[in-house]
Amino acid sequence: MGALKPWHIAVLVVVLILLFGAKRLPDAARSLGRSLRIIKAETKSLADDDRDLAEKADAQAARQPLPPQAVQQPPAAPQPPVVDPVHRVRDN
Repeated sequence: MGALKPWHIAVLVVVLILLFGAKRLPDAARSLGRSLRIIKAETKSLADDDRDLAEKADAQAARQPLPPQAVQQPPAAPQPPVVDPVHRVRDN
């Protein structure tokens, strides 16, 4: 019962020709082929995008911070002594 015999295929082809007509079957097959090509290209691009994202994530995880560099800052100007305004008023 599970075996597909050649006469099964012949009956299926005859039924398809009767239902759709001989002229529409090649067009249907062509459009089915185009659809399958589009699906294949889209799934491939999705897989490539996933691979690219994984590579970028690995590259970012492997980054090391830059070593601290000795930054020479100019010497700070001497600050005038901080005088409390309350003391200033009392001095006068």
